[in-house]
Amino acid sequence: MTPRDVSGDDSRWSDLDRPPLNAAALRRGLVREGGLWSGIEVVTRTGSTNSDLVARAAAGKAAEGAVLVAEEQSAGRGRLDRQWTAPPRSGLFFSVLLTPGDVPVARWGWLPLLTGVAVATGLSRAAGVDTALKWPNDLLVTVGGEERKAGGILAERAGEGGVVVGVGINVTLREDELPVPTAGSLALAGAVSTDRDTLLRAVLRSLEEWYDRWRAAAGDPTVSGLQETYAAGCATLGRTVRAELPGDRSLVGEAVAVDGDGRLVIATEEGVQQPVGAGDIVHLRPA
Repeated sequence: MTPRDVSGDDSRWSDLDRPPLNAAALRRGLVREGGLWSGIEVVTRTGSTNSDLVARAAAGKAAEGAVLVAEEQSAGRGRLDRQWTAPPRSGLFFSVLLTPGDVPVARWGWLPLLTGVAVATGLSRAAGVDTALKWPNDLLVTVGGEERKAGGILAERAGEGGVVVGVGINVTLREDELPVPTAGSLALAGAVSTDRDTLLRAVLRSLEEWYDRWRAAAGDPTVSGLQETYAAGCATLGRTVRAELPGDRSLVGEAVAVDGDGRLVIATEEGVQQPVGAGDIVHLRPA
């Protein structure tokens, strides 16, 4: 699907509670000489910002720091190709292109976790919402005393030297619009602001700060402070969890740490500490 530029959409004010993003203001506030963000494009609707930006990067049509934002995605994806859909202008759905060539590829696995820290930090500042991170890539908020997923992150390789990181955040979704009962939004969590321009600027500034810090440390999660900060904000640690692993295997135990490779370490009842690098994590309620 070809993205449609916001400026050509006559229906952009169809929901007055959800005004469109101001692309020109976002560029003025974020694109600067010497900064990370090289360009910001806002489109009305597309299939997936990640797919679009990966294709552009592969074709040599996107530079590091390119940001692609969609007011609506018809084929947004989460991990394991799960579909992510939401009403137009009800959230922030964007992808960024990063080319951390000076960081060893073995450390690139930290990029989704870094993005989680940056998103949580930016939303805390701008929305005043306490957020938590579910390993490896979910953003949790509390609604009515319950943990709910309000956002997710998906990283994909883009050519030899690039990574496209996609972020989806439910901002103004109402209870009757939630795709599943376990979903949430910033509005339902009591956000002091749901102005998407303000929220996006805060998140991208936070992402630039953390990315610069991580690159300056050659991707070292300890030196950059990333490992410690992620662990401090991770709701998975200290919980009994079930890891659903490739090959229809599962592992149950206590999530005790995030190791230097960004893997979740699970201590089983047999006393074995097993690092998990990929898989679905289910937070189990206490017995």
